[in-house]
Amino acid sequence: MASTKKAAAPKAATKASSKNGKDSDVGALSHLMSAEPSFYQTVEKNFSKAASATDYPKGLLDQIRVCNAVYMVRFPVRIGNDIEVFTGWRVQHSHHRLPTKGGIRYATHVTEDEVMALAALMTYKCAIVDVPFGGAKGGIQIDPKKYSEEVIERVTRRYTMELIKRNCIGPGVDVPAPDYGTSAREMAWIADTYQTVMPGQIDAIACITGKPLSQGGIAGRASATGRGVFFSIREALNGAENAKLFGMTPGLNDKRVIVQGLGNVGYWSAKFLQEGGATIVGICEMEGGIYDKNGLDVDEVFKHRKETGSILNFKNAKNVKRGNDVMTMDCDILVPAALENQLTASNAPNIKAKMIAEGANGPTTAEGEDILLKRGIHIIPDAYCNAGGVTVSYFEWLKNLSHVRFGRLGKKSDEASFTRIVTAIEQMTGASLPTDVRTHITQGADEADYVDSGLEETMIGSFYQIKDVYDTNKRVKDLRTASFVVAIDKVARSYMELGIFP
Repeated sequence: MASTKKAAAPKAATKASSKNGKDSDVGALSHLMSAEPSFYQTVEKNFSKAASATDYPKGLLDQIRVCNAVYMVRFPVRIGNDIEVFTGWRVQHSHHRLPTKGGIRYATHVTEDEVMALAALMTYKCAIVDVPFGGAKGGIQIDPKKYSEEVIERVTRRYTMELIKRNCIGPGVDVPAPDYGTSAREMAWIADTYQTVMPGQIDAIACITGKPLSQGGIAGRASATGRGVFFSIREALNGAENAKLFGMTPGLNDKRVIVQGLGNVGYWSAKFLQEGGATIVGICEMEGGIYDKNGLDVDEVFKHRKETGSILNFKNAKNVKRGNDVMTMDCDILVPAALENQLTASNAPNIKAKMIAEGANGPTTAEGEDILLKRGIHIIPDAYCNAGGVTVSYFEWLKNLSHVRFGRLGKKSDEASFTRIVTAIEQMTGASLPTDVRTHITQGADEADYVDSGLEETMIGSFYQIKDVYDTNKRVKDLRTASFVVAIDKVARSYMELGIFP
């Protein structure tokens, strides 16, 4: 049984707040510590702030803002001798571009409000990084840790059938992906179910992304979101002008980082930042947190947690019973990479970081952000910072539609050309390069190289689009508003070019 409804129109846009400087008087911030809004209300507030910095008509802004379709499904699954009914959602926020795109999360805390908020963020995220999708999101209320793999497979395949019945999945319709609580395993089951029900569709494998490499996935997808976080932070500190916004010197080499969450996004973000020269001084998880001012080895912490079931009691690190308390400890960069609503009015006054890089979706509430901005702490917003996943999902979708692996047609041709160039130089100079150096220079790009190159180009280009709006639009006072303005402008132009709005 299922119901379908359209989301209610939001309130009119409100004026943006003024740009704020440092404020050491935490007590003066108490007036901002009101009841926290819902995740979707936070997204709406951020949209309204950005909308007031544009000159588009209210009707067009309302069309961009609202969720076009919200589907709720309830379906039974046999577990042993019993039947359990599960509740799920699929939200398609915007159809200005097709297909719509967005992950599927499995968690007990999944709600309609959450899925709507995530779908809206996907629309803005895709627009910011120039990925030609509308935003969507899905979720099921389930704790995957409490069920066997067999039961999770049944739930996944049945949910897929519900999506198929409502035309909410397909290469040109709606393309899901992994999210919190799901992985390449669930994506493979979804793709298999879709192909079984839709025989003969030559592009059927493109119905979903984040698949295993053997099932049509793409090299680099698992680490893509974390790598995107790394690129966004690196670019934000590239040069004195960029770094000045955050009150820091350029580069990563002397920067201390705290990461909340050691899941897929948190692990890869921390790993790439560490490899880039930063020092990971704190990590927090559900079971608690650890802090070491001298630095934590990310891979060693990950190995320790796998062996012991906890990041606690890691060698030389200080245990922190309440994991999220680590976020308020001394650092330069804080990367919330877990769930939404983690930086709130209650803990924002105690944050010591100079930069917040949002690896998760919606980790900062509207009230929390107001406090951080008032204290002069700027945020690299989620709609840009964690867009690496959907960017590489786009590459996977293109790969599936073209039915050829990136690099397959050109790698050896490139290597032959590079070899001829190196050989000619050696002949002219009379000097021979060492074998390892020669091999490195003449090596052609494979799929992982193309993916990494495309992601880096995307994140760098998108950062400067956001920074340009921040620098030139006098009505924009923070990077999140700038990113939303970029998104609104691109989506608005799509509607206007279709002739839907004058």
